[in-house]
Amino acid sequence: MRICTLRLVFVHLAMLLIGQVSVVWGQEHPKLILTKAGVEQIRAELGKVPLFDASLENVKAEVDAEMALGIDTPIPLDYSGGYTHERHKRNFLILQKAGVLFQILQEEEYARYIRDMLFQYEAMYKDLPVHPKERSYARGKLFWQCLNDSNWLVYVSQAYDCIYDWLSPEERQQLEGNLFRPFADFISVGNPQFFNRIHNHSTWGNAAVGMIGLVMGDEELVQRALYGIKDDGVKAGERDNDGGLIRMEGQQTGFLANLEEPFSPDGYYTEGPYYQRYASYPFLLMAVGLQNVKPELRIFAHKDSVLLKSVYTLINLSDADGEFFPLNDAQKGMSYHSRELVSAVDIAYHYGNKDPQLLSIVNEQGQVLLSDSGLSVALGIRDGLPVPYEKSSISLSDGSQGNQGGIAVLRREDLELVFKYTAQGLSHGHYDKLSWMLYDKGVDILQDYGMARFVNIEQKGGGNYLKENTTWAKQSIAHNTLIQNETSHFEGDYDTGSKHHSEKYLFESSDQDLQVVSAKEPNAYPGTEFHRTIALITEERFEQPIILDILKVNSSTENQYDLPFHFMGQVMQTNFKHETPKTLEPLGTENGYQHLYLEGRGAPSGANTKLSWMREGKFYTLTTVSEANDELLFTRLGASDPEFNLRRDATFLIRRKDQKNTVFVSVVEPHGSYSPVSEFSVNAKSRIGTLRILHSDNEYLAVAIENDQSESTIFFLALTDPGKTTEHILKLDEKDYRWIGPYQYIKPKS
Repeated sequence: MRICTLRLVFVHLAMLLIGQVSVVWGQEHPKLILTKAGVEQIRAELGKVPLFDASLENVKAEVDAEMALGIDTPIPLDYSGGYTHERHKRNFLILQKAGVLFQILQEEEYARYIRDMLFQYEAMYKDLPVHPKERSYARGKLFWQCLNDSNWLVYVSQAYDCIYDWLSPEERQQLEGNLFRPFADFISVGNPQFFNRIHNHSTWGNAAVGMIGLVMGDEELVQRALYGIKDDGVKAGERDNDGGLIRMEGQQTGFLANLEEPFSPDGYYTEGPYYQRYASYPFLLMAVGLQNVKPELRIFAHKDSVLLKSVYTLINLSDADGEFFPLNDAQKGMSYHSRELVSAVDIAYHYGNKDPQLLSIVNEQGQVLLSDSGLSVALGIRDGLPVPYEKSSISLSDGSQGNQGGIAVLRREDLELVFKYTAQGLSHGHYDKLSWMLYDKGVDILQDYGMARFVNIEQKGGGNYLKENTTWAKQSIAHNTLIQNETSHFEGDYDTGSKHHSEKYLFESSDQDLQVVSAKEPNAYPGTEFHRTIALITEERFEQPIILDILKVNSSTENQYDLPFHFMGQVMQTNFKHETPKTLEPLGTENGYQHLYLEGRGAPSGANTKLSWMREGKFYTLTTVSEANDELLFTRLGASDPEFNLRRDATFLIRRKDQKNTVFVSVVEPHGSYSPVSEFSVNAKSRIGTLRILHSDNEYLAVAIENDQSESTIFFLALTDPGKTTEHILKLDEKDYRWIGPYQYIKPKS
C-alpha cells in the first residue's frame, strides 16, 4: 500500500511538473505555424473561403499522390539535383504538408504516413555517416551540406508538431532521442563553423534547432538557436568554400544576431533579394513559432519590426513581373511567386497591420499557407479587401545601422532603373560598385548577369556554384560599372571589399518627372574616386522617359577606363564604323576579360557615339559623349568556357586610355515599337540630336541634351554639396545660371 501511495505521489508531482512546463512553454500542439485555436477556426471556415479551399485541395492532391508512391528514404549519395538529394528534399516538403492536412482534416492516414517516414529516418540516422560528397565546408548527413540538412529539420519540425499529441509518449521519446536531438546537435555543436556565423546558412541552422526545440519543449536548444554557441572553437578569419568569412572578431551569433547584422533598418538584407527570399522562410517561420510559444520576446517588433519590413523590401525589389532584381549572387527569374514568398506575404499580413496591398500580391500568387496566417489572408480576399500594391521609386539603406550605402530603384511609367551602391554583401557579394540595370515592363534592357549556377541541375556541377561564378559573374566587367586597368574593384579581394561601401550622395524622387540618384565610390581603386549620377527624366520632347548617366572619375594616376553596357537585344544601327575580326580572341586574360570574345572594334565618328538595338518589339538607343581616342568594342561571352557554362550575351564597351580624370556622359532612350504581325515599325530612330558636356570641374557639371529639333535642355549637378537648401551659381557663355539644391534641369522655353 505504501509503495502504491508513493507511486501516486510521484505521478501527481510529475503531472504538476508537466503542468508547469505546459504553462511556461505553451505545450499545447500544434504551436509553430498552426495553433489549436487557428485549426478550429480553419475547420469552421472550410468550404466558405475560396482561396483557402483551393489551396487545401491542391495540397491534398499533391500529398495523396506522393503517399500512393510509398515511402523512400535512400542512403544519401548525390549533390543537388541527384536522386537521393531530390528525394529527401521532396520528403521534407511533403511531410510538412501532410502535417497540416492531418490537423485540418483529422484523417489519420496523414499522421501514420508522417510517423512511418520519421521512424525510417530514425532507423537510418542513428548510424548515418557524414555525406560522401566532400565539397562543403560543413557536410551534412542527409545532404551534402548542413544547409540542406537544416532545411529538412525546419520543415520536418512542423510535421512533428502537427502529430505530436497523436504519437505515444514512447514514440516521441524514441524519435527525439535518436533523431531530432542528435540531428539538432549535429548541425549546431557538431558544425559550429556552419551554425555560428552571420549568413543565410546559419539562419537556416538557427531556425532548425530553434523550431525543433520549441516543439520538444527543449529550452537548451531554443537558447542555442537564439544566441548561438559559446566558445565554439571557430577562429575569427576562418572561411567557407566560397571564400566568405565565417566569423569576424567579436561577432555575435545566433538567430537574433542574424536579425541584427545583415538587415538594414529599411529591411534590406545585405546579401541581396535572391538570398533574402531564401532566408525569409526560416526567419519568418521561426518568428511565428516564437510568437506563439514565447510572445514575451515580441519578435515581430524586434529592430523596429525589421522582419515585417523585409517582406515589403522584397516586393519592392521585384520587377513588373514580380521577379527579383539579380543583385549579387542571384538566379534570374526567381520571384515572389516562390513558396518562400507565399509564406512571407501571408505572415506579414497576419502579424503586421493587415495591409490590404499585400492581398493583391496574394491574388497574384494564387495560393496561401494552410495556417492561421493563410486563413487570415484568404478571409481578407474573400471579403473584398485587396487594393493594388503600388510600387514606387525607393531608396533602401544597407548595413545594420543603415550607413553602408544602399540600393535605389527609380520607377516611371514602364521603366525600372536599379542603382547599386551597397556594402560587399557577405560571401555572395559581387564587385560592382555604382552599377545599374534597366527594365521595361519586366524585360531586362541593360542587364546584370546574376550568378553562374544552375540550381539543382546535377549535370552542371552537381547544381552548385560553377567556377565561372568567380571568374565571371562576380567580376566588375560582368556589370554596368567602371573598370580600371582591366582589374575588378578591390582587385576582387573579399576581405578588402568587406571593409568598404559606397557613399550615397543624393536620392530624390518626389518629382516624378525628374528623379535623381547619386553616389560616390572612393575605395574600389587606390587613388581613384568615381562619382555616378543617374537621372530618370520625363518630358514632352521624348516619347518615353530617358535615362541620363553621368560618371565622373578623378585619379592620381593615368589609367585605362572601361565602361560596359550589357545591352539585351539585337543591334539595329551604329553611327560609327567598326571592324569584325576573322578569328575570335579573348579581350583579356583575367578578371572576367578572359571570358569575353572581341567581336568588333571601332572609333567615334564625331562628338557623339550611338548604338541602337531592339528588344521585345521596342527600340533603345544609347547616345554617349565621345572623345577622339575612345575605343568602341563589341564583345560577347563565351571565351575560356569549354563546358558552355555561360550565356552568349553581348556587351558594348567604351574604352578610354591614358587619362587621370575623365567624365562619361550617356543617355539611354527607349522609343518606338515594332510589330512582327503588322510588320510596321514606329519611331524606330532616336530623337537625341546632340549630347554635350558644357562644363566640368571639381565642383560642377553641366550637360546639354539636344533633340532632333535642336531644342536643348541643361542638367546641372553640384558635385560637393548635396544640401537641399544650398544656392548655386554657374556661368556658362557669359550667362549666370542659379539654382537651389544639388541639381537643376532647365527645359526649353515653349
